[in-house]
Amino acid sequence: MEHRIHIREISARDWPRLAALEHEAYAHLSLAEGEELLRSRAASSPATCFALDADGRVAGYALALPYPHLDCPDPTRPEHAVHRAATNLHLHDLVISAPLRRRGLGTRLARHVTDVAAALGFETVSLVAVDGKETFWRGNGYEPHHEARVPAAYGRDALYMSATTTALLPRETVRTR
Repeated sequence: MEHRIHIREISARDWPRLAALEHEAYAHLSLAEGEELLRSRAASSPATCFALDADGRVAGYALALPYPHLDCPDPTRPEHAVHRAATNLHLHDLVISAPLRRRGLGTRLARHVTDVAAALGFETVSLVAVDGKETFWRGNGYEPHHEARVPAAYGRDALYMSATTTALLPRETVRTR
């Protein structure tokens, strides 16, 4: 079934649904942060946080915020600092509703974040892969950084990964001199 997909900035009315999606995705891993912590991350960079609508209903989201490369937010604490000088955009969370997974929507939403990151001048996009998602992220151009310290709250198999924005852009949009 083909869905009408729209990616947009997050609005105030989205938060209960976003918190429910986050709980659905991470509760079994004890990684659910809850609405307050999610809001704190989005508040630090609203222009890089997005809701994905499928047929007019919120079916996913991405929260990304400027963060120093090889560093990441502590998932147990609210975000207070705004890292304005960072050249790295950290994709803290990307969730697609369970019934719509494996249809390319996660890749589409990740691509949207990458496009915005490049347009805003970020050099890299980073993330912490959890729950065995390293393969998905490698397939989307991300490479592991074993030297990065990841807070224990992300879980034992958590892996910091990143990619340059130029490596993530479609080949035809990358300009060379």
